[in-house]
Amino acid sequence: MNKVLPHRLSRRERQIMEIIYARGEATVAEVLEALPDPPSYSSVRALMRILEEKGQIRHTEVGTKYVYKPTESWAAVAKSAIENVVQTFFGGSVESAVATLLANQQMRPTEDELSRLEGMIQQAKTEGRDKTHEGTE
Repeated sequence: MNKVLPHRLSRRERQIMEIIYARGEATVAEVLEALPDPPSYSSVRALMRILEEKGQIRHTEVGTKYVYKPTESWAAVAKSAIENVVQTFFGGSVESAVATLLANQQMRPTEDELSRLEGMIQQAKTEGRDKTHEGTE
């Protein structure tokens, strides 16, 4: 089954996915209750059927209700989304993407975040060196 990237979902589909991720699982009634300016019950049910056809959610029957869960973890979805942003807007350059984030005053990392990022960069450098030396032993 082909996965649909989150940015290829409609606004309402993304809202539904956010609710299901926040809850871990949800029924149509629970999604309907949590949606801003909700459409009809049958519209939400139809959207959730579409999300299931797109491979975003799956359901199990609990009594007479369908309980929906995401098919992928939030981390996997976030990874896919960021990879798409880097490819689409920065030509695949992680450096350009990070430079843009660092230059954006509204998204500027705190000192603690910068320290953690420095640690991640050092770890990535170490892992890169380790992989380079694996083939020479």
